[in-house]
Amino acid sequence: MAELRVFVPTPLPEPLCELIEELEPRIELVRDQSLLPPQLYAGDHQGARDFRRTLSQQAKYERLIDSAEALYGVPGQSGQELRRTARANPHLRWVHTTPAGGGSQVKAAQLTPDELERITFTTSGGVHAEPLAEFAVFGVLAGAQGVPQLLEDQRNRVWGARRPVPLVANQRVAVVGLGGIGRAVARKLGALGADVVGVHRRDVDADGVSGIVPPERLGALLPDVDAVVLCLPATESTRHMLSRELLEQVKEGITVVNVGRGVTVDEEALIGALRDGRVGFAALDVFEQEPLPADSPLWGLPNVLVSPHNAGTYEEEERKIAELFAENARRLLDGEPLLNVVDTVEFY
Repeated sequence: MAELRVFVPTPLPEPLCELIEELEPRIELVRDQSLLPPQLYAGDHQGARDFRRTLSQQAKYERLIDSAEALYGVPGQSGQELRRTARANPHLRWVHTTPAGGGSQVKAAQLTPDELERITFTTSGGVHAEPLAEFAVFGVLAGAQGVPQLLEDQRNRVWGARRPVPLVANQRVAVVGLGGIGRAVARKLGALGADVVGVHRRDVDADGVSGIVPPERLGALLPDVDAVVLCLPATESTRHMLSRELLEQVKEGITVVNVGRGVTVDEEALIGALRDGRVGFAALDVFEQEPLPADSPLWGLPNVLVSPHNAGTYEEEERKIAELFAENARRLLDGEPLLNVVDTVEFY
């Protein structure tokens, strides 16, 4: 295979298109910036929500999609558009989803077994690990330092009473999910001296952890940890993994950080635990419904930090994804296994 025709149906700045061509010159990278919505920020894969193509532009857009063997991004970041594409283009063999959790887009497409067999799907997993790990460490530190009380005192111009605070170096932290993000979290917390216990379905190499236990033992672990960091994908088996039952067993005042997917936490139960003090502080980058509804109690709770699913957005994100795509294109052309292939059973 001497060449691979790739179309870019999602916003990607021209310099990064040129970088991909430079890194893997055997691909034909087709794009038309006039057909793509303008980005609202660097790393925006959706583009301006009010962007509309004319009928002729839409026809050209779909014609280019349907002429490609591979796609850089899911059209419109939409499962419905991905389904149309898979059925209209029998030559499509690879789709790279720009989010790390792109498996959810593939699941939403509701493709047939034959379509899932014909098309390989990859994600940008690992690209966002470092910034998400920094947010997670920030959340653990904020909980230990009592940042909500400090902010309340500052707003009220109160010189608060001096009080001892726990050292993270003396804390025990459970990191749930040891994929790329979880391993980065464990490494950073371990470097601070924390006793990090990993929760994962199987043994993996993870720097900074003192041990790994299966998810079934999370309930036994929670009464003995000062913080829990969730780094899980959204699957049937991870839905509400931090459940009401488990939240009733936690060590009082525990810090909860979620940098995985919002559905992995029973949000209603978490709100109750935050209100009664079982959870002392929560730093949340993801939620069961996004954007977080204006009437969610999480907005008004003083011991919650709400981040608008932004912790993984950073200056180098787009370039890293482009480089990952180029590497996978090389692997495809050379007949090597691709990185970050979506599991089309659990869709992560």
